[in-house]
Amino acid sequence: MWLPASKPLQRWFNQRHRVLTCKVCVQQLCISSSQFTESCYDGLYPGHIPTTPIQKALLAVGSGVAALQNPYRHDMVAVLGETTGHLALINLRDRMRNDPEGYTILMERPRIRLSTLDLSKMSSLPDGSFGREYFRFLEDNHVTPDSRADVKFVDNEELAYVIQRYREVHDLLHTLLGMPTNMLGEVAVKWFEAAQTGLPMCTLGAVLGPLRLNASRLQTLFTTLGPWALLNGRRARCVLSIFYERRWEQSLEDLRQELNIEPPPITPSASKKRST
Repeated sequence: MWLPASKPLQRWFNQRHRVLTCKVCVQQLCISSSQFTESCYDGLYPGHIPTTPIQKALLAVGSGVAALQNPYRHDMVAVLGETTGHLALINLRDRMRNDPEGYTILMERPRIRLSTLDLSKMSSLPDGSFGREYFRFLEDNHVTPDSRADVKFVDNEELAYVIQRYREVHDLLHTLLGMPTNMLGEVAVKWFEAAQTGLPMCTLGAVLGPLRLNASRLQTLFTTLGPWALLNGRRARCVLSIFYERRWEQSLEDLRQELNIEPPPITPSASKKRST
């Protein structure tokens, strides 16, 4: 009598076991790699954890499963990006090198952190300025630039900075694109980032993110926001090649025109979900 009911339960346990196994693998690899780094630091950059190709593959699978289960796991999304994005990062680095402003960023290595931002000054800027709208985004969505994890698994110091810059620019893209941090807004930004950066992590998020949307928001994505995000992601100037820290007083409209980004056709209603 209990057998029919036990099969769905067994499937649920099997699924949970696979997810937990992937998470444990990621955690164990991180711990073992950290211990190795402490005993044999190669000096690429602070926090770097050297890994073999097999370890990177295991990290990619484990973090990918965990990120699919919970897209707001910043740590798993970060590991996935670092272990799958080598070729895309080379391309982004080359685009930055070939842009005068991007080259300056690579040389000076600015960081977008609370310690480097003058939030008081940004809050006093005129409405419509890039700095004021970014400050508004941080306040309205209860996010902080300090939530971005430091890079660990990229085996090249310059490429490590490129992906770190990408992470710290993510919230600025929300401001530029006028997207909130709810699931529809996040997926729209991921579509833009996939077209702009070519990072596998962004492509995966763009493909699988819509699975979490209801029918109404799916229609909005496929008919309006999605085509707009892809078009602007493909044709926009490299978003990593902008020294945003020197653009706070510039109007958001002018910065969009400079980057060749059109204003959003619609703005999804905001929610309290955090950005990823």
